[in-house]
Amino acid sequence: MRRYFSILTLALLAAVTAFSQELPKREFRGAWLHIVGNQQIKTLSREQIQQWFTATLDELQAQGCNAVIFQVRPQADAFYASSIEPWTRFLTGEQGVAPDPFWDPLQFMVEQCHARGMELHAWLNPYRVTSTDQEQLCPEHLYFRKPEIFKRYGKQLYFDPGEPESIAHTVKVIADIVSRYDVDAIHFDDYFYPYPVAFEEFHDDASFVKYAAAQGFEYWQKGDWRRHNVETLIHAVNDTIKAIKPWVRFGISPFGIHRNKKDTPDGSGSQTNGLSNYEQLFADVPAWAEKGYIDYIVPQLYWRIGHPAADYDELIHWWNDKNYKGQLYIGQSIGTFSEPDLENPAVTQTARKFQLVRDLPNVDGNVWWPGWSLAPQAQPRRDGPQRPPRTERKPFALQDSLKRVYQKDLALIPAYTDLDAVAPEPVASIKVSGRGISWQAVQTDDVLQQPHFYVVYRFDAGQTPDISQSSHIVKITRDTQYKPAEKRNGKHRYVVTVVDKCWNESEASKEIKW
Repeated sequence: MRRYFSILTLALLAAVTAFSQELPKREFRGAWLHIVGNQQIKTLSREQIQQWFTATLDELQAQGCNAVIFQVRPQADAFYASSIEPWTRFLTGEQGVAPDPFWDPLQFMVEQCHARGMELHAWLNPYRVTSTDQEQLCPEHLYFRKPEIFKRYGKQLYFDPGEPESIAHTVKVIADIVSRYDVDAIHFDDYFYPYPVAFEEFHDDASFVKYAAAQGFEYWQKGDWRRHNVETLIHAVNDTIKAIKPWVRFGISPFGIHRNKKDTPDGSGSQTNGLSNYEQLFADVPAWAEKGYIDYIVPQLYWRIGHPAADYDELIHWWNDKNYKGQLYIGQSIGTFSEPDLENPAVTQTARKFQLVRDLPNVDGNVWWPGWSLAPQAQPRRDGPQRPPRTERKPFALQDSLKRVYQKDLALIPAYTDLDAVAPEPVASIKVSGRGISWQAVQTDDVLQQPHFYVVYRFDAGQTPDISQSSHIVKITRDTQYKPAEKRNGKHRYVVTVVDKCWNESEASKEIKW
C-alpha cells in the first residue's frame, strides 16, 4: 500500500509540475452516462438504481464536473414516463413495461443534478430503433403503426431520415421532454444516417424518388439530399426547443472527423484518414453551428496524440481553428489518457491534452466518456446496493488527477451569450442567519433573468473579493443559504452571485464576515 501511494503521489506531483496553469473559472465539465447496452440496470431494484445514480453524481461532483449528459432515449423508447414512446427495455428488461414501483428516472436525475449545482442534458438518439435483429419491439411501438417510415440496415432497424414523418415524430418527442422536464439542454450523439455496413447500401431509394425532386435535388445528388434531411431535423428541433423554452440549449456530439483533407477539393478537411461525418453519416455539423441551429458541438476525439489515422492533436486544432458559432467542448475517451506522452513516455498524455484544451482559444471544456467509469466505486452489485469503498486505485487514475489537479476547483459553465447576454440582478439581501449565511433574490417575471444557481465565494480576511478566480468558489447551489465548514471567527469573507439560465453572472453581493 505504501508503495502504491508513493507512486500515486509522484504521479500527481508530476501532473502539478507539468500543468501549472490557474484553473479556468468557466469551463464545461460534462460526463456521458449511457443507458443503451447497460444490461445491469434491469437487474436492480429502484432503490439500488437510485443509490447508484446518486453515488455516481456525488463522485462526479467531487471531481469538479458541472454537467451530466444522461441518455433518455436510446432506441426510440423512453427512460422516462412518456405517452409517445414505450418504456425502454434497459430499465425493466422488457420494452413497454413500466417500472414497479413506479418512478421516473429523468425527473429523478434532473432533481439530483440541480441539487448538486450541476446541469442535466437529455441525450437522445434520433433514428436508431434496435441494435440487433434479436430485439423485440412492444406491440404499441410506432413501427407497427407506420412501418413505411422505417428501414432495416445490417442487423438493425432505423427511422428513414428521408421521411418527413420520421422528423415530425422525433420533434414531437423532444417537444414533450422540453415541455415537461426542467432539462438544461437536448443532446444528440453521432448517429444520424447509420454507420456504414460493409457491402451493404442503406436502401432509401423509395423516399429519394418520392421527395428529392420536389426538394430541388437531381438524381445524382443523393448525398446532398441526405444531408438536407438531417439538417431539416436539426433546424426543426432547435426551433421547437426555443419556442418552448428559449434558454434550453441544443448540442451535437459528432464523430471526431468532419472531413478528411483528401476528400475536400479545397483542402479544408483534417489531415486524417477515417470515417467522415460529412461523407458517411451525412451530417454537416459545422454548417449547423454557423446557421445557429445548435448551441454547442462536442466532437468525439477518442484517439491518442500521435494516432496515425486520427491524431488527437491534429483534430483538436482543426475544430478549434474553424471558429464556428456557439461553444466547442471536446469529447474525451478516458482510456486514452493513460497513453504515454510522446516526448516523455514516463508520464501519460493527460497533461498535454489538458494543456491543449485550455490553451486553444475556442475550446470551452470537456465531456468524459464513459462517465460511469469516473465513479467505479458507485457501481452496484447483486448482493447489495453498493460496493464497499475501494482502498486503492491504479496509479495515474484519471479520477485522482481530476479531483486533485485538473478540476480541483469548481467552475461555472461558459455563458451562452448568443441566447442571452444580460446579467441577472445581484441578490437583494444577504445576512448571517442561524448557523450560516442566507440571502434573497430579486423577484422578476423575466424567466431568462431568474436565478438558476447561486455561487458562493470565500476569501480570507484582508483579501479584496475577486470573483474572477475559481479557487474562491466553494459552492454552486440552488439553495438560498450556505453553512460554512469552518467555525465563525470573523477571519473569512463571503460574497454570493446569481447565475441565470444561460450562465450570465450578476455582480457580487456585499461582504459577509464569518
